[in-house]
Amino acid sequence: MSATGSGHVRIFDTTLRDGEQSPGFSMTMKGKLRMAKALSALNVDVIEAGFAAASPGDFESVKAIAEVVNGPRVCSLARVTKSDIDAAIEALEPASHKRAHVFIGTSPIHRKHKLNLRKGEILDKIEEGVAYAAKYFDDVEFSAEDALRTEKTFLAEAMRTALDAGAKTLNVPDTVGYTTPEEIYDTFRYLIDAVEPPEDVVFSSHCHNDLGLAVANSLAAVRAGVRQIECTINGIGERAGNAAMEEVVMALKTRRSYFGLDTQIRTEEFHNASRSLEEVTGEKVQRNKAIVGRNAFAHEAGIHQHGMLQNRETYEIMKPEDVGAPKSSLVLGKHSGKHALFARLEELGHEVDPDYTDAIFAAFKKLADERHEVTDEDLRTLVSGASNRVVVAEAVS
Repeated sequence: MSATGSGHVRIFDTTLRDGEQSPGFSMTMKGKLRMAKALSALNVDVIEAGFAAASPGDFESVKAIAEVVNGPRVCSLARVTKSDIDAAIEALEPASHKRAHVFIGTSPIHRKHKLNLRKGEILDKIEEGVAYAAKYFDDVEFSAEDALRTEKTFLAEAMRTALDAGAKTLNVPDTVGYTTPEEIYDTFRYLIDAVEPPEDVVFSSHCHNDLGLAVANSLAAVRAGVRQIECTINGIGERAGNAAMEEVVMALKTRRSYFGLDTQIRTEEFHNASRSLEEVTGEKVQRNKAIVGRNAFAHEAGIHQHGMLQNRETYEIMKPEDVGAPKSSLVLGKHSGKHALFARLEELGHEVDPDYTDAIFAAFKKLADERHEVTDEDLRTLVSGASNRVVVAEAVS
């Protein structure tokens, strides 16, 4: 299936709210402000700065971020209650561009076990909460918590109620990471047809990664007509995390011929934002993480390294500079071949006697079997000056 058409996809970042509230990712005020600046550098459309009513600390964080951010809209989460919305109003007062993000659970399990409310009561609260927020905010987003486990007909009714009350963004969260790409596509197609939002209102996706499908589900939602993706740097968030911003954005960019859509993200800032989050939280990104992992542009297999030396497009579908990463690296290990080894030795300034190439390669392979990675210093030892013959002989003996 081809692209769904041209247009702009908004990027709503919730690193400082959904991401920060997950275990292991708490941030100091200084850390939050650093990340807010990194998100501004990325040029995200919306920064969800926190949940102002959750605690005095969250309130102060939202307010501090509202004071320093220029460009992106600054947003606070709020339940559909007057007190929560009042906290958001006060905390966001310094922001040049602001958004209220109000929510309530809609699924049967949330209605029964968390809220103890009937469908009609849920709709009443949506209408009251959104209408109240709309008195103070030109930009109101409504979220139906646990939307993907909500009956489609009731979900459409909830969205239509929020729209009529003044919501400009209708968010359909997969709060527990339960859905699949096919299901979320069908859900959004149904909702868009049933609600018939005007041109200035967009549907939004907010996908969790409990089944490892957050990015795939977000992209399926975009194909269905969604024009806002809610995501986080490095995919952090409750439990298994949220859709990773760097992955959804680079998928849209790299596969633009398929999706036919753009974002306004400055993708060359991804590496900096990812590393900043590592430093702020103390939580390292896994090596094989897409886009920003340390192995994202690293190659060890000999066949791959040979291809990279000829033309890097043989094994890379994007450039490291596109995401602000260091240049591609040919990691020398037990899977590496002669091409990569001697290319690296040449970079280090060594002219290897052709009579010793086989011996040096054999010595390298033996060393590589003993280590995860062969360093430049190891290579210098293998071919060092006058002792070259001795070192190689010892290595292969």
